[in-house]
Amino acid sequence: MAQWILLTPAQLLLVSLILLPAIWVGWLSLHAVSFTAEMRFVGLGNFRTLIDDPVFWRAVWNTFLVVNAVVYGELLLGLGLALLAAGWMPFRTLFVALLIAPYAINEVSAVAMWRFVLEPDIGMVSWALEAVGLGQLDWSANPTDALVLASLLSIWIHTPFTFLILYAALQAVPRELIEAATVDGAGGWRVFIHVQLPVILPALLVALMFRYITAMRVFSEIWLLTEGGPARLTEVLAVYLYRAAFRYHEFGLASATGLVMMLLSLSIAAPYLYTAWKRMFARA
Repeated sequence: MAQWILLTPAQLLLVSLILLPAIWVGWLSLHAVSFTAEMRFVGLGNFRTLIDDPVFWRAVWNTFLVVNAVVYGELLLGLGLALLAAGWMPFRTLFVALLIAPYAINEVSAVAMWRFVLEPDIGMVSWALEAVGLGQLDWSANPTDALVLASLLSIWIHTPFTFLILYAALQAVPRELIEAATVDGAGGWRVFIHVQLPVILPALLVALMFRYITAMRVFSEIWLLTEGGPARLTEVLAVYLYRAAFRYHEFGLASATGLVMMLLSLSIAAPYLYTAWKRMFARA
């Protein structure tokens, strides 16, 4: 009984900040809601509007591309940097400090800074490209370039998160196992596959799950770079939701979009959560 009493504040916090807002969003998704009219029940009408809207499907496709590029780009880069930092190297503390520095910068500030640096007309990168005869990087007019740039910015901002998780996991690998494998003639790749990877795999899956869920809500990189343009060709789901809610004041449609995003995040997290649940009860 005492343990449930101790858990009550945390449970109340979760219910008030997560469960109740989620229920309210689900309720709004079944209604037509705006500033200019009373709430009207429409059932699944908002979801039918989403299905019939080609801009929504474009946002879904863009979200799929950006999220996968960001998550796996961060995973590979973070793992490589973690392996580098976990091995022998001089000035390791300085190296780790420089790697996690981008995570200390506000996301909006970071995107705004890089936007000025990459500005097609006056940015330093465009100036450097023109100086060597490669022309301007006109990402503002090319949707593909804009999505690639947004993905790279997100990778730069959030790689420290993945790096810290994997670096901490690598510290838990017993040095005796690595030394024994090296003495037996195993190279660096075999040591990683057979010694380090089995130990850090749970942390790898946690980093993968968390970054999938958070990357699903990617917003500032796209909005501050292109606002979803040109012609809404670079919109992702979060930008689509923002535009529906705060530009067109269609709060029911925005709620339906948010519910779709939540269900996509749950579908990603469900396999890992199910596995963790089974392991928890297996040990009990």
